[in-house]
Amino acid sequence: MSNRFGKLAMSMGRPLPLTICTSANGHYIGTLDDDGMPYSRESLEYWATHQEAMSAFKTENWTQREHP
Repeated sequence: MSNRFGKLAMSMGRPLPLTICTSANGHYIGTLDDDGMPYSRESLEYWATHQEAMSAFKTENWTQREHP
């Protein structure tokens, strides 16, 4: 989806690309590990739909979490 890497993932020594992830709380911008499992939640926000999260990602209209 992007050449950008997750800031929190990088701080834990893992250069993982940002992607849209899904949890019980909604969709968020985060990273996945090598097995496709969630590794870090990078966005402070959750969105109701994948499309809303993708729009926020593409327009850079989201807030980077500073701490895991």
